Amino acid sequence: MEISVEISYYALQDDYNSPVLEFLGEIDRQAGISVEPGMMSTLISGEYNAVMTLLVQTLEPLMEKYPSVFTLKIANACKSCQNQEN
Repeated sequence: MEISVEISYYALQDDYNSPVLEFLGEIDRQAGISVEPGMMSTLISGEYNAVMTLLVQTLEPLMEKYPSVFTLKIANACKSCQNQEN
């Protein structure tokens, strides 16, 4: 099953750019997953298990290192999911 995750990362520190750039660098390394950074959120699309594994492996280390807030929307019925299946 293909999914898309819209994720926003709020690093709660004065130098918030460093953790955000670290996050974007980590998620953009995974083969088979589409990453579309935006001004307010990032769209991650791919196969369900691959995307969820990526999130588990990426979010925990960042949360251990920085005070963080993540907001996520997960969908299997969005346009980018449907485009990947065609």
